[in-house]
Amino acid sequence: MALSRIWSGFIIVAIVVACVKCFFFGETEILSWMVVGKADDPTNLTGVNGIIETCWTAVELCLKLIGILTFFMGLMSIAERAGGIRLLSRIVGPFFSKLFPEIPKGHPSMGHMIMNFSANLLGLDNAATPFGLKAMESLQELNPNKDTASNSQIMFLCLHAAGLNLIPVSVIALRASKNASDPTDIFIPCLIVTFVGTITAMLIVSFKQKINLLQPVIIGWILSLSILIAGIVFYITSLNADGIKSFSGLLSNGLILLVILLIVLGGIYKKIDVFDAFIDGAKNGFET
Repeated sequence: MALSRIWSGFIIVAIVVACVKCFFFGETEILSWMVVGKADDPTNLTGVNGIIETCWTAVELCLKLIGILTFFMGLMSIAERAGGIRLLSRIVGPFFSKLFPEIPKGHPSMGHMIMNFSANLLGLDNAATPFGLKAMESLQELNPNKDTASNSQIMFLCLHAAGLNLIPVSVIALRASKNASDPTDIFIPCLIVTFVGTITAMLIVSFKQKINLLQPVIIGWILSLSILIAGIVFYITSLNADGIKSFSGLLSNGLILLVILLIVLGGIYKKIDVFDAFIDGAKNGFET
């Protein structure tokens, strides 16, 4: 109900303010801008898209997300049939089981969360979002109180929002498109800020949910991740701007292609119908 009132309030306030500007301040075009305006129109003083253009943008965004989700859900289906998700869950399972004690062993939500965190680590925001939605949907199945977020959902949401990012590819690409003098100069700050944010989120939520972080598994994973990040920072500081850009692109995109290759090879090795598994998984992308 609160969200409904906030959403309704945005619409009412926007229309009232627009009418006031139109009839009392002489901005006669503002109503037109709100409906059919375009942000790139020099005559549009609001500088934002109108309702119609925003609807088009929303549809384009949904189509892009569906495309990404169908592809990666198809890969996940191959990995699941080949036993890759079980293998990955066994590797990180001891760590995740401490942070998400409510999730039963082998539940699909674990695989979705792992893929979400992996996409975030590589800076692939568009890929992380669909997996985040799928993870929350899976966690909701375990939620006994459907109207209230469970502890697992809260922990996942906070860790996802903190967004630990080893390779900020999307941010670097955006800065490059805006002709920044040095698009890669945010590499180390992003790495440090997201790491500190993730650890802080983990500490706060764990304290609230009474999760004991002083366990060998958790301490071992945090120390290992800290050493990895320190090593990346140390290496990055020895590179120039072009070197950082090349390294970030090579590492992130190379890892993604490596994961895709390993999944396909794993499916072939396990003698499963790779194409059929991909299609079955890709169908789920339209249902999210």
